[in-house]
Amino acid sequence: MSSGPPRASSPPPDDPTTTWDRPLSVQFIHGLESSPTSSKAQYLDRFFDSVAPAMDTSDFEGAVRTQAAALRERPPDVLVGSSFGGAVALALLARGIYRGPTVLLAPAHRHYGVPETIPNGVSVVLVHGTRDDVVSIEGSRALARTGTPGLVELVEIDDEHRLGTILERDQLQRHVRTAF
Repeated sequence: MSSGPPRASSPPPDDPTTTWDRPLSVQFIHGLESSPTSSKAQYLDRFFDSVAPAMDTSDFEGAVRTQAAALRERPPDVLVGSSFGGAVALALLARGIYRGPTVLLAPAHRHYGVPETIPNGVSVVLVHGTRDDVVSIEGSRALARTGTPGLVELVEIDDEHRLGTILERDQLQRHVRTAF
């Protein structure tokens, strides 16, 4: 389901003609009051070949266009969107601009009128804190009931909106790999 180039299998240690697997490429779409240098962006950069395009969060449609352009320029293996960025990522999926593995962190799609539907055939991991008082977990629960069964997973964690525990416990990288 990767949208990037095919991955090479791991070669035997004594085979100099074959290359090792390349790191997964990730495009991170930051939240409303965040930036491309946020803790989540820095975390993803430590584990993956990641980019976090800057965008004007005061213009939802402009943010969608900015992220779509970045997707065309450098298609990632996995798209990760956080809150506002989750709404942008879901809009990209809904419009057919991106169809690859996606991680949505407390997606704020209901705040921006994005259809509450995951397209069929797309692998999506939704992560939402049960104590989130900014974006209702009910939106993620409703999203998890759409899409292709077996390809959509909802992970509810004991956390607030910022989901800091997924970084502290190294869970974010596992969610990215699960989506892939």
